[in-house]
Amino acid sequence: MPTTEPSGRAGAHDALAGFRNQADGLAPSSERDLVLAFDTSNEVVTLGLARIVADGCLEVVESRVIPAHRASNTQLVPQIDRLMDEAGQRRGSLACIAVGRGPGSFTGVRIAMATAKGMSQALGVGLVGLSTLDAIAWDAQLKGVRGPIAVVADAMRGEVYPVAYELSDAGVERLGADRVVKAQDAADGFAGMGGLRFTGDALVKYADLFARHGELLGQDHWYATGTGLIACLQRAWEEGRIDPLDAHRHDPALALPVYTRLSDAEENERARLSSLEPKNLRTGVQDARAKSHSSMHESSPIDANQVVKGILYRPLDAAHAADVAALEARVMDGEPWSERMILDELAQRDRVWWAAYGAPDGEGAGITDETLASDLRLAGYAGCLVVDGEMQVLRIGSDERLRRRGIASELMKRMARDARDLGADRCMLEVRVGNRAAQAFYRSMGLADAGVRPRYYSDGEDALIMTGAVPAGTHRAGGMEVREQEENEAASAEPKRPLIFAIESSCDETAAAIVDGEGNLLADVVASQIDFHSRFGGVVPEIASRKHIEAICGVCEECFSVAAGNLGRTGLSWSDMDAVSVTYAPGLVGALVVGVAFAKGAAWAAGKPFIGVNHLEGHLYANKIGATDVEPPMVASLVSGGNTLLVHVRGWGDYRVLGSTIDDAVGEAFDKVAKALGLGYPGGPVISKFAAKGDPSAIAFPRAMMHSGDLRFSLSGLKTAVVSHINAERAAGREPNVPDIAASFQQAVIDVQVAKSAAALDETGAPLFCLGGGVAANPALRAAYEKMCSERSVRLIMPPLRSCGDNAGMIALVALDRYRDGRFFGLDADARARTDLEQPY
Repeated sequence: MPTTEPSGRAGAHDALAGFRNQADGLAPSSERDLVLAFDTSNEVVTLGLARIVADGCLEVVESRVIPAHRASNTQLVPQIDRLMDEAGQRRGSLACIAVGRGPGSFTGVRIAMATAKGMSQALGVGLVGLSTLDAIAWDAQLKGVRGPIAVVADAMRGEVYPVAYELSDAGVERLGADRVVKAQDAADGFAGMGGLRFTGDALVKYADLFARHGELLGQDHWYATGTGLIACLQRAWEEGRIDPLDAHRHDPALALPVYTRLSDAEENERARLSSLEPKNLRTGVQDARAKSHSSMHESSPIDANQVVKGILYRPLDAAHAADVAALEARVMDGEPWSERMILDELAQRDRVWWAAYGAPDGEGAGITDETLASDLRLAGYAGCLVVDGEMQVLRIGSDERLRRRGIASELMKRMARDARDLGADRCMLEVRVGNRAAQAFYRSMGLADAGVRPRYYSDGEDALIMTGAVPAGTHRAGGMEVREQEENEAASAEPKRPLIFAIESSCDETAAAIVDGEGNLLADVVASQIDFHSRFGGVVPEIASRKHIEAICGVCEECFSVAAGNLGRTGLSWSDMDAVSVTYAPGLVGALVVGVAFAKGAAWAAGKPFIGVNHLEGHLYANKIGATDVEPPMVASLVSGGNTLLVHVRGWGDYRVLGSTIDDAVGEAFDKVAKALGLGYPGGPVISKFAAKGDPSAIAFPRAMMHSGDLRFSLSGLKTAVVSHINAERAAGREPNVPDIAASFQQAVIDVQVAKSAAALDETGAPLFCLGGGVAANPALRAAYEKMCSERSVRLIMPPLRSCGDNAGMIALVALDRYRDGRFFGLDADARARTDLEQPY
């Protein structure tokens, strides 16, 4: 359980005094002389503290390794706090944060990275990422090991991260890039290397495999140590690869974990796309029924979430290899690649290929909601090879008739994002010395001239070699646009204290908000990941976690900027806040972990109280955004992609769940029906759009549990009935009537929701009815509730449309009440996938 302070105002004052005593302030930059390093890539929490004794020279103050056993998020910040306290050091004296980037456990790596980002941003210092494997090698070197060694870290699923090193008196030389392979293959790959010794936590599982090919170092060598992290940092500083004192160079927003592979969903997608089986271009999904039922999908509209400036971007599939070869022959000088060559490329695991598709006229018209998938034509393509940590660009081409759309730039960014996930941090390519336009484009992506390959091309022309870091794109929020919500205009230039910072990361949106003591939202911003999930037909938890870690710094920066602008100030920072809050449950645990770890890191660094918030309670409070006078008692309907329940709100913090779904949530049912109709993700908005054109009485879909005598819901049967109807229509050779199906399905959902809500009002006698959750934005549902409440003379309050989905404004409002009551979490709090709304926390 998260630890909390005593409730009541006396408890609040006592807790605040403690936190403010810890907020020892930042020392002037000239007086900051400490570097904090930590790592949670495996089953331990590794800590290191060093003092900068001279420019480029570090002296270890403390080094600790604490067993964590999958509890890194509960132990990391408390252990850091203990280390600093026992060393007699102030957090305001920290000049730099260094963090292990992995490779290792994805969740473990993200816990350390998110915590480090929060600390670094709150302290205003640089964040330097270090290789966990390099730190293990350096620790071995400092303990006197010499000669060849191999660090093998556990990658789960029978795989390991193996890297070979040569250790000498002079230091550590890395002999290979990060990669992930099967444990047996890794062991076999080291066969015949004389004098080799092995270390790393993979030996816990695979000691017998590797012992056949060399000596195993003792278990005290298997994990990164604080001393190893500091030594790794020291050598990088000596070589000029990093500068711990340069906060601008080491912007925490740009630090990323080492993954070495794409998410499972992306890898499976690539396997499907490399096959020549028929697919739906819009979703990229191979369909076993494609031959007989492809018309339903091919006549479906394009998912606008995947469109940028009228161009659709998707990973390249084998079905369009011939189109790429044709475009290649038209736009490339020299010897173009053939269809066979492109098909061979798509089948390689270390390749990344993306494609762009435009409208059929080829003269610049953009894709719209009315464009059909079957009408699209190839507009551009790009491919690269990822090897030894380097992204080697192979081809980039675009239709000359669709240029000036930023196609090459967008393809490069998407390709670079995948290359980073595969372990690349450098980029290299060759371009004709006479192609000035291409050279200018690559320079705009951050690449620089590095040399010339004489007579590289078949016609004898030289190739200019260009290198640089893997392009990071122009966004500081993981490639997502940060959208500003509409702020409360009642905020004054001198807001009333407290100022609460809130973070929301429970699913596929990274959001931040600031609320003042009067409940005014000074800023409320959100970056949505829909673009990254829509092609998979739903939220992919691993992708969601990765995008949160990329976006969270940029989203928080934008939140501070918006609030400062609304207050007429030049800037705001973490030190101006009175508390830091975050959604801790319920939701996707991997997504929640990022927000919780970041918020704890920022709260610790700024010396502020830390507040955890229940996401469902946030949706109840969202009604305050549109109506500040809303007060219980009331009945609330929470309808979203993950929740469907009726709640009797007897008081703020006093809730009784009257009924909930026994299977699918409403939003989940909308998504599944939209997928069955080939309409894309998310399903709610697109079903609503088509339903507005259809007849809600056209098809008699079931109203499950309408007369069950209780307030529970069931959506699974309705979803099955809709899918069965669609299949029956196709089997009969008829094209399903999408508007009528959408309207009839939607009406079946609404009828049950309204009937159960009316019964809840009758049961409780509540004078007020409220909504919450993403589905609360559905126009037909809102109209039905307006009618129901009017007939019962019950006051109806609904959140503004912008506040129905996940947002941080609602989290900030909950946190404000919890701040006033002194209900704070300890820094050992963790994320939870599930929680009980009825239970106080």
